[in-house]
Amino acid sequence: MRTAYKCRAYPSPEQAAVLNRTFGCVRVVWNQTLAWRHQRWHQERVSTNVPQANAFLTQLKRSEEFAWLNEVSSVPLQQVLRTQQRAYANFFAGRARYPRFKSRNGRQSAEYTRSGFRWRDGRLFLAKTDAPLEFVWSWPEVDPASIDPSTVTVSRDPCGRWHVSFAVEVGDPDQAPATGAVVGVDLGVKDFAVTSGGDKIANPRKLAKRECNLARYQRRMARKQRGSNNRKKAKAKVARAHRKVRASRADFLHKTSTRLVRDHDVIVIEDLNINGMVRNRSLAKAISDSGWGAFRRMLEYKTAKYGRHLIVIDRWYPSSKTCSACGHLLAELSLSTRHWTCPGCGTRHDRDVNAAKNILAAGLAVSACGGDVRHSESSRVQSPVKQEPQPVKVGIPRL
Repeated sequence: MRTAYKCRAYPSPEQAAVLNRTFGCVRVVWNQTLAWRHQRWHQERVSTNVPQANAFLTQLKRSEEFAWLNEVSSVPLQQVLRTQQRAYANFFAGRARYPRFKSRNGRQSAEYTRSGFRWRDGRLFLAKTDAPLEFVWSWPEVDPASIDPSTVTVSRDPCGRWHVSFAVEVGDPDQAPATGAVVGVDLGVKDFAVTSGGDKIANPRKLAKRECNLARYQRRMARKQRGSNNRKKAKAKVARAHRKVRASRADFLHKTSTRLVRDHDVIVIEDLNINGMVRNRSLAKAISDSGWGAFRRMLEYKTAKYGRHLIVIDRWYPSSKTCSACGHLLAELSLSTRHWTCPGCGTRHDRDVNAAKNILAAGLAVSACGGDVRHSESSRVQSPVKQEPQPVKVGIPRL
């Protein structure tokens, strides 16, 4: 099993200068190679592989305009080409968007393989540096001298914080003990998640709580002259405010997903079309602040890690409009309707709890049909029980 340990790093001024120069070279190589591949495809209609990209990098370093690329280690520059090749492969497979150009204002990083660093007794020596890179190890149960990292990634956030990440091969963890519990989860905006058992997890709204401070920092930055040191300081404050929102949201998502994985053997969720939902400008900010996509990714790798099962049902399943008691299907149900009474059996439903119950029932039906319960490769999945399109009729549930 492959895992990573991400630590705070504290480089010396000399090491920071070398790393900043490496970040700039990595960014230039990425942008120049991306532009060359784009032009090569549109003009000659030929694809590019890693050896051809390596030849282009060699020509780039021999030119007078980019001769300064030879001042840094060649390992991160060559690793850029492999990363870009994977980005293209993910794009053609439909898993990611088209690779974009990198900016100097965002997060900067450089990846070192084994030939670009030395790991001695828990100390890290990077290429082109003499002293070890200082970092803080945050896992007391793991001895840093016992790990054997295959790659090391050094990064710098827009707010100025440094990190180093170690990719390590470890043994498979012990499987979590079975609990015999199953749960359906309905994600929402008002409540972050509602379970089939009736539990409601409140939406913390991390961005909304810090929105006033963030807006004030952005106004201060807008008043500063471009290129001045005061603007750089104001920009760092804006970046720190965004980092705090991002960190607090990730902390909430990790705690929520871990609790669900620990307490349940089977978790059922919907395949939400998040990219389409954020096009609604009335709900785009609230949906983005919720972090549904990150929450699903956490559930996927945590269930696989601890031997749980994650079932993703079809996004077109009418979970909110179907009565969980008798199966009656409403013709219409507006988003503003939070409670409704079933005309078939007279049961009073909470919209979200009813949807969570239907999601659980549909997920168990998918599992009973022998379908693949994990769909981490693509978000466009279809339940095995729905191999052909079926018309939706009022009063008949789509199970």
